[in-house]
Amino acid sequence: MEKTILGIDPGTNIMGYGVLKTIDNKALMVTMGVIDLRKFSDAYVKLGYIFERVSGIIESFHPDEMAIEAPFFGKNIPSMLTLGRAQGTAIAAATRLGVPIHEYAPMKIKMAITGVGQASKEQVAGMLQRILKIEKKDMCDFMDATDALGAAYCHFLERNRPVNQVHYNSWKDYINKNQSRVCKK
Repeated sequence: MEKTILGIDPGTNIMGYGVLKTIDNKALMVTMGVIDLRKFSDAYVKLGYIFERVSGIIESFHPDEMAIEAPFFGKNIPSMLTLGRAQGTAIAAATRLGVPIHEYAPMKIKMAITGVGQASKEQVAGMLQRILKIEKKDMCDFMDATDALGAAYCHFLERNRPVNQVHYNSWKDYINKNQSRVCKK
């Protein structure tokens, strides 16, 4: 099955995006880049521009789904609120155009790609370059773009992961639901 996944790394100065085309269990990078917001001083103008650009990316690449990095929790509350507004604006653009949204914590994305939840942005970019066979000339200078591509790739991996339909609340629950696996003396 073929799908297109848009990844977004929210930011208030630089917002990254990456687009993956997936066919069955293979993923290929279509594009990645950034939305540069540094030229705007007014916060509300930035949000309007984010909405326009994300809408334009969606209209250009027609993603089936969007994966967005969740804001991490820090001590700088005003900064977190501003980042949350940028993320919410990107989500609003996707919702307006009917694109389902999936949110992933930064640590989950890093873990999915590198196997290490505390990996650096450079390690994530390097692994994506190897996994997706991206040529050096096609890599973006901004790590925000590879972070966005990482969100899309994390979603691709999550989507292709087998789902265990049976849930267990305890060992006793497991034993009750798996009598054929229990060795009886």
